[in-house]
Amino acid sequence: MNEAAERTPAAETTHASWSPEGEIAPAVTEAALLDAIATVYDPEIPVNIYELGLIYAVDFDAAGKVRVEMTLTAPGCPSAQELPGQVREALLAVPGVEEADVEVVWDPPWDPSRMSEEARLALNMF
Repeated sequence: MNEAAERTPAAETTHASWSPEGEIAPAVTEAALLDAIATVYDPEIPVNIYELGLIYAVDFDAAGKVRVEMTLTAPGCPSAQELPGQVREALLAVPGVEEADVEVVWDPPWDPSRMSEEARLALNMF
């Protein structure tokens, strides 16, 4: 395969573009946001919070504003203060994200059925 064929197509780049009017921020994608969220782990569980089923909703707009609704495994979760902040920081690291609002919700309550198959395998919960 030649070098030109190995380059990333322009449509898949994640850096800003330039135009005569100035720099154009990259478009935010759902995949990029979910990848960022998946870098956040509950410190007591070796599975990321997305696979645990703690993320209920991810909304974003063309201006780079992101809103996430998430929950925790229990209201008394020791990570209640740190996990939403870690999600926010991970989202703000995504190119094109200008604002990130993370809200913890309790309805519906989390239960193990929300975990992905990968999470169940990692935790031996079959």
